[in-house]
Amino acid sequence: MRAIWKGAVSFGLVSVPVKLYSATESHDVSFRQVHHADGGRIRYQRVCSVCGEEVAYADIAKGYETEDGEMVILDDDDLAELPTTSSREIAVETFVPSDQIDPMLLEKSYYLEPDATGAKPYALLRQALQEADRMAVVTVALRQRTTTGVLRVRETDNGEVIVLQTMLWPDEIRTPDFSVEVGEVKDAEVEMARTLVDTLAGDFEHDQFTDDYAEKVKEVVEAKIEGGEVKRTETSTKTSGEVVDLLSALQKSVEAAKSSRGEDDGGSAKKATKRPAKKAAKKTAKKGAAKKPAKKAASRKKAG
Repeated sequence: MRAIWKGAVSFGLVSVPVKLYSATESHDVSFRQVHHADGGRIRYQRVCSVCGEEVAYADIAKGYETEDGEMVILDDDDLAELPTTSSREIAVETFVPSDQIDPMLLEKSYYLEPDATGAKPYALLRQALQEADRMAVVTVALRQRTTTGVLRVRETDNGEVIVLQTMLWPDEIRTPDFSVEVGEVKDAEVEMARTLVDTLAGDFEHDQFTDDYAEKVKEVVEAKIEGGEVKRTETSTKTSGEVVDLLSALQKSVEAAKSSRGEDDGGSAKKATKRPAKKAAKKTAKKGAAKKPAKKAASRKKAG
């Protein structure tokens, strides 16, 4: 893993130098829009909805759309006035009971690794969080914007590590516009529901669940690759994700280079067809003009 941020966790007078790593990655299946006939990627032009012309990147600005549909264009001077920060500090604001943090508030997760000099205070903070069963509410600047987050301890295959999880702002949590109302619930129905819960009760083991959709897509794709149902285009930039055989890649490169020169597949046949072509060209030149062959003959003598 590669560190995406370096800074320090500060609480009181204690500072813990740390590195930040993305703790999650998406394996969601994504598809490209392509031309069914030849597999070519479908490109999208940046077209203005007002004038209908294609717009260059240099002419694209940032716009904020108001609730009534009006567009406010912001220039570089406007953006320069926005509050940004490049602080490298994860500042602990308070330690709160773990059950007070609504999981819906949590957004992205990052692992914190201490520098060599910060290993001991890192371990002390980790143990303090565990024994108190609390999370540290922090403020941190990521991508020049300050956000809130929490520090908590997570058990991994490599031991216990501190995790930073950024949080959504309060106004980013939506309130449902519906309510659920039911009639009277009988005691026998409640008891049956409890029995069902007890029957299905168990411990959570995440690896028991698999992404059946992604696995099935992979099977279908692999079957098509084995069956030769692959479209290769000049703009292809990715392979199927498998390790490319070097010898095969070199062979294909040689074939492509020879094909661009108009050569055939046979080895000796290429040379045989190439030499007569040169002789035929010389004979034609002799018939057309007598001076040109004379110059060629002279140049050969000088070269010898």
